[in-house]
Amino acid sequence: MKVLRFDSVGGASGDMILACLADLGADMEEIVRRLRSLGIEPFRLQVEKCSDHGLAGSRVRVEVERQAASARTLPDILSIIESSSIPDKARELGGKVFRRLAEAEARVHGTSPDKVHFHEVGAVDSIVDVIGACCGLELLGVGGVQVGALPLGHGVIESHHGIYPSPAPATVELLKGSPVVCVDEPFETVTPTGAALLTTWKELLPCASAGGRIKAVGCGFGHRRLKSRPNLLRATLLDQDDGAGGEDECMVLEFNVDDATPEIVGAAASRLMAAGALDVFTIPAQMKKQRPGTLVTVVCRVGDRDALVDLIFAESTTFGIREQICRRATLDRRHEYVDTPYGRVRVKIGSWKGKDVTRSPEYEDCLDCSRRSGVPLKAVYEAAIRALCGSGGAASGQSVCSS
Repeated sequence: MKVLRFDSVGGASGDMILACLADLGADMEEIVRRLRSLGIEPFRLQVEKCSDHGLAGSRVRVEVERQAASARTLPDILSIIESSSIPDKARELGGKVFRRLAEAEARVHGTSPDKVHFHEVGAVDSIVDVIGACCGLELLGVGGVQVGALPLGHGVIESHHGIYPSPAPATVELLKGSPVVCVDEPFETVTPTGAALLTTWKELLPCASAGGRIKAVGCGFGHRRLKSRPNLLRATLLDQDDGAGGEDECMVLEFNVDDATPEIVGAAASRLMAAGALDVFTIPAQMKKQRPGTLVTVVCRVGDRDALVDLIFAESTTFGIREQICRRATLDRRHEYVDTPYGRVRVKIGSWKGKDVTRSPEYEDCLDCSRRSGVPLKAVYEAAIRALCGSGGAASGQSVCSS
């Protein structure tokens, strides 16, 4: 699993987070293409290389020709997101970021989330920052997010509602329970958009393991120059598997349930995968007193055992868990792109002892192409397979299956 670790000395905002992802190598042309499907006012997204206090990185600038005539509400923004052709994962993340932000604004203003009018956050540049960042996270294949302590400045800020203390009330509400440090900078260092993105990602993509192999580092800079520090947010991309094949040890956890609904079992499986499980699967089982039940098997890293056991007991109805350490063999993995008549598709390639042995078109990419082109999903898969064979990427007769 790929894990993204955010560390900040200067602050966090939507554009700084998007700049981090651009600096990590997220496909910005693809992000812009997806953003165009939102149907919002015309905009221009620029990524520029820059430096601050001797450190190099990227800065994002969103130029908008004209803003919406009136402030958008949460239902307005969710409707924009849902009507787009953005892939499911990025669309879901973006919607939950805005919902979390609306809930925080509602609490501090004493109203309901659906009645909150987004002014600064509902503007085109903020929508581009949030949805663009969620698309970047999905394109990088991130499965877990960690966030270090965020630096909070002081002073006052001007908003649509008037003069507020810095940090903004919504920012403080969003960061409840999160580690922060106070810095001597008379500015708004962490914005509501930045706080909403990081806290939502951290909650929805929890990471049980802190370790991993560093794959890349991205630095995103804000537009204001601070007096004592670089206005920098750093994102470190870790790979807990490193894509490396070979043989290693894993932990297998098993438990049986006969008193849980399919909804509870499904939710538990989703939470376990989000928390770092390598795989979760279920098998129908005959239980005591001839009751039909479910055998749930969780495959995980040995180091994740304690956290996942805690989660199993919290999310399921089981009274016990069986466990064993097993040997496993895995393929080396890498990704390549193929072009089809319906769009560009990533292909996962597995190799063993230096030889490619299997290739699999990525489901999310194929689904996205299917939706945009209006053709069946299987047609996109078949086109991706033909593109593989045509490029010499797949040998004749080689099977290509979904992942």
